[in-house]
Parts: sequence; C-alpha cells; structure tokens
Amino acid sequence: MLTWLSEFVRERAIAMGLGEWAQPIAAFVVGSTHLLLAVSLAWLAFRFGNKAIDQLFRRRLGVSIIDEKRGATLATLLKSLLFYSVFFIVAIEILNTVFGVQTQALLAGAGVVGLAVGFGAQSLVRDVFTGFFIIFENQYAVGEFVTIGKYSGIVEEIGLRVTKLRDLTGELHIIPNGQVKEVSNRSRGPIQALVDIGVAYEEDIDRALVVLEAAAKELAVEWADQIQEGPTVLGVTHLGPSEVVIRVIAKTVPMEQWRVEREMRRRFKAALDRAGIEIPYPRQVLVPYGRGAKVETATTDDGPLQMR
Repeated sequence: MLTWLSEFVRERAIAMGLGEWAQPIAAFVVGSTHLLLAVSLAWLAFRFGNKAIDQLFRRRLGVSIIDEKRGATLATLLKSLLFYSVFFIVAIEILNTVFGVQTQALLAGAGVVGLAVGFGAQSLVRDVFTGFFIIFENQYAVGEFVTIGKYSGIVEEIGLRVTKLRDLTGELHIIPNGQVKEVSNRSRGPIQALVDIGVAYEEDIDRALVVLEAAAKELAVEWADQIQEGPTVLGVTHLGPSEVVIRVIAKTVPMEQWRVEREMRRRFKAALDRAGIEIPYPRQVLVPYGRGAKVETATTDDGPLQMR
C-alpha cells in the first residue's frame, strides 16, 4: 500500500512540474503516513491493552482468582510492561522505515557497548529486579499503607522501576525500587489501637477501671465491623507527674486504627465526665511567701485563690 502511495505521489509531483522534487516529496508523504499509522496503532494498542488488563482482573459475580489489591498491583505492572514494549517496537519501526536507520546493525552493536553501558545502568537494573521481587513476593500491594525507609503512605503504584507512596498530607513520594530495603506493612492482619487515659490521683482507680470497661464493651458492640478484638482495659501502666495512666488497647481492621482511637478517646472522656471522675490538666498554684506580704484574692474556675 505504501509503495502504491509513493508511486502515486511521485507521478502527481511530476505531472505538476516538480520532477526533481518528486522523489523527496514522495518519501516525505510515505514517511509521514508511516509515522501516523505507527502512532495510531500504538494508541490503539495502549487503549485496548489497558482495557483488556482491567477486564482480566475485574471481579465477576463476586468471584476473582486473586484478591483486589493483588490484582491492582499486577494490573499496574502489566500496563507498565505494555507501555515499554509498544514504545520500543514503535520506536524501532519508525527509526527503520521513516528515518532509514539500520536498526538491525544498531541492535547487534548494542551487545558490544552493552558492557560499558551496563556499568552506568546498574542502579536501573537493580530497581527493575527489586521491583519484580516486591511484586512476586507480595511484600505490599496497591492500596496498602506501608512504611519504606523514612516515608509512610498508601501505595498508589508499583512500577518496574519505582514505587509511589501518597502520605497522609497528600504528598507523593517516588521511591526507586532498588532503595526498598525494609518495609513495614500496616495493612496485613489486625492492627492495634492504643489509648492512654489519665486519671487524677484523688480519684478511685478501681471505679475508673469499671467505668472504662463499661464504655469499652459498649464500643465493641457498636463498632463490631471495625474492631476485631477488644477494647481491653489493661490497667494502670505508669504513674505520671499529676495523673494515673490507664491503658486501653483494641485490634482493628487495617486502616481503621486511627478512627477507633479517636472514638475511644471521645467515649472514655464522656464516660468519665458522667461518672464525675476527674481527668487532670495543668494548673498553677501560688503559695503565699512571707508573713508581712499583702494578701490578694483572685477568682478562678476552682474558686477563690489567695495571693500575696
């Protein structure tokens, strides 16, 4: 087809009196057409390839051969492979047919310079190999909350070379896979929620424990979908400067530990207030000094306070 197009354009150019420009014009038209076809085919390959990958891992009638997060991770990897493969093929085709570059000789020569280039591409190769091991060992998946080095966040993408994390502030961290040394996955299995409650020394600690246990049982019933175990009142963990600290723990489903902790604090504060049990807070007390000092009275929330 392209040969016919070349002959047609060349003949039309000659007929228009552009004889010496006929061949360059025909070559330009054929090259442009070839380039347009290559780009169009690449776009179609991306479009239908991505749809096919999404369809492959889509749940049907509630049944899937793998879990949703694992499927999202593999889908991202396959899309990355599709992109690089199509890009490489189209680039080779354009160089060969449009620009006349002898790609066969170029590829053959790549083996000669490969050793030299390999020394400079060691980090790239390490990133790619580490990425494969991360995926096949299922260290973490898309949608899970992990800590990699000094960064924590939700995994948005696992590519051949990098992992992308979105932290709680919205910042996107792009981490080369070769730098992934230690991973803390906070989305596998029950996650512990921990709350420390301070009670004044003047209060009855045993009564405070009873109040907290009642509030914990009520929370366990109402939040059964989020809480897998507990909340459990462990008891007094340490004695602070102005408070007795009581610790309560619970095991929650992944990514719900922070919401459960907030609800535990709210309910425990309300329960202690209803029972009249004081939660201490910092106060300033002025002690009179000297016999002849002038006494002044100031009013505070706790009543009159004498100052000298």
